[in-house]
Amino acid sequence: MTRAAPLYDELGRSYSSTRREDPRIAAQLLAALGDGRSMVNVGAGTGNYEPTDRLVVAVEPSTAMIGQRRGRTRRVMRGNAESLPFPDRTFDAALAVFTIHHWHDRVAGVRELRRVSARQVVLFYEALTVHEFWVLEDFPEARDLPSERNAPSEEFLRSELDVREVQPVLVPRDCIDGFAAAHWSRPEAYLDPEVQAGMSVLALLTPDARARGTARLADDLASGAWLQRFGHLLGQTEYDAGYRIAIAGSGAVEQSVAPSHP
Repeated sequence: MTRAAPLYDELGRSYSSTRREDPRIAAQLLAALGDGRSMVNVGAGTGNYEPTDRLVVAVEPSTAMIGQRRGRTRRVMRGNAESLPFPDRTFDAALAVFTIHHWHDRVAGVRELRRVSARQVVLFYEALTVHEFWVLEDFPEARDLPSERNAPSEEFLRSELDVREVQPVLVPRDCIDGFAAAHWSRPEAYLDPEVQAGMSVLALLTPDARARGTARLADDLASGAWLQRFGHLLGQTEYDAGYRIAIAGSGAVEQSVAPSHP
């Protein structure tokens, strides 16, 4: 994660305007976390999806992301997923939301989640499904980004965690969190540079690749080609973009050790 810090110091500048917690996804994550009273949010970003009714410590490498946090835990520290500065089983639960595909050493990071918590909740995506998303037909170079190649899958998580359940996270048609597939039924949104900047899969493209993809999509919308190919999506209320929640480990530990960080 330290190697990703400069990336998100630049990439994350507009997250507070395009990336907001969607209450339906938040409810699913909260249920997955169980009733534990303490948790660590690793790769915490601006703090979306952190519960507000329990002790939370956020670990995030990017100062730009930390600076945009509002209304979330004040127990925030810069740190690395691969080397969390907490004793074993400090927390009832560990949370990682749309972050493990950016970690430098994914194996070490996931093992750290398991070490410091009784339960692990990871919101990730299955690349084989996500890479079929229609947006990537206009921006095909995105499939070759380092974060997309060999992105952690359910198989990977099961190899490192005691996964008890994997739940699909269906994206509602009016999703308010601007992650990559959030606007699956609102294609015009993907023409907006600010929307693109909040999606790493587009923001990490070269300016030329992003411009080519934007032009292709604009042409398809203007000609009616997009509607002809994907108009059936407009009748759906939710969409399976390959997002999944893995729930691993046990329930809350008998007695959590409250972190000493202010």
